[in-house]
Amino acid sequence: MGLKGTDGLAQEALARGALSVAPARAKTCLELLAPQAEGLQFFTAGGEMGEMELSDCNLDFSVAYNAQEASTAHDTKAACKAFMEKSVDLILFCGGDGTARDVASAAGVVPILGIPAGVKMHSGVFAISPQAAAELTLSYARGDLKVRETEIVDVDEELYRQGELQTRLYSTAKTPYKPALVQERKRIYSSGSEEEFKDQIALFASEFMRDGSAYILGAGTTTAKIAEFLGLEKTLLGVDVVQNGKLILKDAAEKDLLHLLDKANRAMIIVSPIGAQGFILGRGSQQISPRVIRKAGIKNLIVVATPHKLEELESLLVDSGDPELDKELSGRRQVVSGYRIAQLKDVIAASNI
Repeated sequence: MGLKGTDGLAQEALARGALSVAPARAKTCLELLAPQAEGLQFFTAGGEMGEMELSDCNLDFSVAYNAQEASTAHDTKAACKAFMEKSVDLILFCGGDGTARDVASAAGVVPILGIPAGVKMHSGVFAISPQAAAELTLSYARGDLKVRETEIVDVDEELYRQGELQTRLYSTAKTPYKPALVQERKRIYSSGSEEEFKDQIALFASEFMRDGSAYILGAGTTTAKIAEFLGLEKTLLGVDVVQNGKLILKDAAEKDLLHLLDKANRAMIIVSPIGAQGFILGRGSQQISPRVIRKAGIKNLIVVATPHKLEELESLLVDSGDPELDKELSGRRQVVSGYRIAQLKDVIAASNI
C-alpha cells in the first residue's frame, strides 16, 4: 500500500485492500517445524495471534493468553508475559520491527526469534525467511545453537512517511544465531567515496534511462541519487516512476504500479540492496510485489549498488513472498556499481538458504 508501515494505520491499510501476510508466513515456518516437532510444546495466544496457525499445522500447543478483541501491542506484550510464566525457552513471533520491540520489551532474558513479515525489519532478531526461522528454531531446541545479543531498532514512522529515516536503538535481545540464517542490522553507509560512486551510477542511469521506458525506482539513497541527477525529487523511502526525464508517479502503491504496467509499452525496475542485509526484494519496497515484477518482466530488473556496499555482502537476497519467483531471480547477476561498470554477484532465494 506504500504506507511504510502500519503503526496506527492498520485499519487504513485494510481499507485500501491490504492483505495480512503474517498468517501465511507463520504457517510456512510451522509447516516445516511440524514433521520434526516431536517433544516440543508450544504455548500461544488465542485465535489469530497464533492458535489458528498451530492448529492448522497439527502442532501440540496450549493457549496461554486470549485477547479480548482485535489484538494490539498490549496483547503482544501480555501474551509474552504469559509465556514467561510458562518458562518457555524461546519466543517465536511473526511481524516487523514494531512487533520485535513489543516482544523484546516483555521477554526479559528469554531468547526471541522473528519470522519476517513486516515492512520494516532493521533489527537483528529476524531470520532471513520463514524457512530459516524453522531451521533455527529446531536447531536451538536440539541444543545445537547458541544465542547472541543483538539490537532491537525501529524507525519513527511519522518521519519515515515524510521521507526521513531516523533509526533508534530501543533495546537488546538474545536470539538463536547461525551465520547466513539470521539477518544483520541494517547499516547506512556514508563517505566521500560512497557519494562519488553514487554519482557515477546516477550518471550512467541518466544515460540508459533515455530509451522511453517507464523506470520504477525502489527505495534508498542510491536510487534517490539517480532522480536527483535527473533534477527530480524522489520519495527517499518510497517507490516512484520516471519516464522520459519526468516523474510520472510519486510514492506509488502496488495497485498504481500495476495500473501503469497495463499501459506502458516497456517498464524497468531499479532496486538497490539494503546495507549489511543484502535484500534487493522483500524488505522496504514491498510495493514492488511479485505481480509487479512478473508484469514488468524478470529480465527488466536492474540492481545498483556502490562497490563498498557490495564488498560487505557475500550475496544478494530475495524474499518476495513468491518462492517460485525467488528461484527464477536466483543466479549470477550484473550489478551496476559505477559509470559503465558492473560487478557480478550471486542472487539467492532466502527460502533456500
